[in-house]
Amino acid sequence: MFLHLEHGNQHMHVAGLGIYDPSTAPGGFVRFKDILKFFGARLDTTPVFRRRLVTVPLDLDRPYWIEDPDVDVEYHVRHIALPQPGDWRQLCIQVARIHSRPLDRGKPLWEAYVIEGLDNIPGIPRGSFAFYTKFHHAAIDGEGGTEVMRAIHSFAADEPAPEEGGRRTRVRDREPTQVELYTRALVNNVQRVPRAARFSLQTARRLAGLSPGYMGQLKQMLQEAGVPSVQTVRSKVRRPPVTRFSGKVSAHRVVELVGVPLAGIRAVRQKVEGATINDVFMALVGGALNKYLGAKGELPDRSMTAQVPMTLRGEDKGEAGNQIGVAVMPLHSEITDPLERLRAIGQGAGKAKAMVGLVGKDLTKHVYDLLPAAASELFTRKVMLPTMNIVVSNVRGPDVPMYLAGAQMVAFAPVSIAIDGLGLNVTGFSYHGTLWICAVACRDMMPDPAFFADCLRGSFAELLAAPVDVEPAAESIVKPRPRSKARRPARRAKPRTSSRAAPRKGRRA
Repeated sequence: MFLHLEHGNQHMHVAGLGIYDPSTAPGGFVRFKDILKFFGARLDTTPVFRRRLVTVPLDLDRPYWIEDPDVDVEYHVRHIALPQPGDWRQLCIQVARIHSRPLDRGKPLWEAYVIEGLDNIPGIPRGSFAFYTKFHHAAIDGEGGTEVMRAIHSFAADEPAPEEGGRRTRVRDREPTQVELYTRALVNNVQRVPRAARFSLQTARRLAGLSPGYMGQLKQMLQEAGVPSVQTVRSKVRRPPVTRFSGKVSAHRVVELVGVPLAGIRAVRQKVEGATINDVFMALVGGALNKYLGAKGELPDRSMTAQVPMTLRGEDKGEAGNQIGVAVMPLHSEITDPLERLRAIGQGAGKAKAMVGLVGKDLTKHVYDLLPAAASELFTRKVMLPTMNIVVSNVRGPDVPMYLAGAQMVAFAPVSIAIDGLGLNVTGFSYHGTLWICAVACRDMMPDPAFFADCLRGSFAELLAAPVDVEPAAESIVKPRPRSKARRPARRAKPRTSSRAAPRKGRRA
């Protein structure tokens, strides 16, 4: 799916951006050749660095990964520097420009950049450098990215490189012939028919086995989540509001990073009974959207929804690569009061998780595994994307310092994907006591990323300062400014707290 969705201005790769202090390295500095040597010694610690794509003619079958024995580290790892004065804005602009370029599918689908010249960034030690690493999303997901991060770093400044005996056994694949590709395509397509029949039967049995009470609960959750019935399938009443992030993306991206202390996130979590770290993160993003769109007079009076990736690795540890499912959850961007927003998000998340439990966490994975590539893209564009406004993801990273060629990593953030219909992606990654939040957006949709970063900081500050004993006020919803050809929303007595989103698995069921 990620390979087939990559066309036009949509580039389906994800990246990580780390900032490093070289003063911890032996001698107090790090040379580019030291990074090449350090990185090259770890190419065999994970298969993603040597996997190259082989496509089947006419899209008759899924593409294949083969092991490429000849990986040119100097081609994949590049060296650049910021112009003077080397400030934060220049770093974000440079990363956004690199992130806007597609990967070369003729080689293993990754590349990295050492970025020097970070001499005027507050809070960053002078002489620091950044290391940006990009992978295709077809090869890696959030949990896999964490594994790769651990593979290419060490837990001590003077840790030696992996010994040959400690690396994984590498198999040298050869290029498959056309006859082999067509034969595999025939066999796989024949096998896909009974697999689809078994999957349909298993799904029907799963739903038929639910009690009448569960079926009523499923119907109610579908209605509350905005999943239209057969009679109203063409109605737009229950779909999420259209925002500036709903259109087609341009070829250009913007990137902005914000760090908030995990201790503060945990403190906010304690203010609302049953809240999770992810609930707090979503409430933070919802508050930032409230501020950002409210300042532009574009704040919808209904909740925006978020595509929330879910890992499936706990259920199938034998498979590598991308293993994610997707849920759709409300952000309650229409609610101004921070704790009331957090409570509403917790309720919506609970309903979404209940829906996943009813229809199965792996439903989406099986659907995409069985659908042809063209049908997968059509299903994504016509069925799934209209239920979402933005992407919000949160990945847990290491709690201890990590090192690259002896240089300590002082910050790390994931740089993700913006696509048509989902022109904003906000991803969090926890590292050594800090939750690093990275916003990636189409440049035309968000020309002022620094202002959105201020909105993220302001939203977190409001959550942190919110008193626990204050009940949500009736005026906690900020109404959008009236626009031409638009009806002013009716005044309500109190903010709505019902969920408008459900996992896309629920829609398929």
